[in-house]
Amino acid sequence: MCAKFNGAITERLVAGARRALEDHEVEPSTVEMAWVPGAFELPVAAARFARSGGADAVVALGAVIRGETAHFDYVAGPCAEGLQRVAIDTGVPVVLGVLTTEDVDQALERSADDETNKGYEAVVTALEMVDLLDRLPPPKD
Repeated sequence: MCAKFNGAITERLVAGARRALEDHEVEPSTVEMAWVPGAFELPVAAARFARSGGADAVVALGAVIRGETAHFDYVAGPCAEGLQRVAIDTGVPVVLGVLTTEDVDQALERSADDETNKGYEAVVTALEMVDLLDRLPPPKD
């Protein structure tokens, strides 16, 4: 899933994520994509995906760019904390692919059209976590 806010950047993250899925031969029909208004809304959507029973992992993409207001402070930390809580509460890997940058140039650099793209890296992390959890002993209820 991806935040629409800062769409010029987040669309680049989605493109990187799609490349990673293709490079790792993940069948596109097994991936569900959703857009949320902004990074602050990612945790609630992640929770819905994680609790659906159909998600092996959730990848949350977005871009929070520091500006002249306190917006960054009110969005970036709570977004990360919310996504972490969803992962811990559900046992489903929730990967933080949300850029938190000082400026647009840093965001463009982290969403480049190559393997350094943080959307690409987030998908690789999700695949690694799914593989790891498949190999670990199941949780005791």
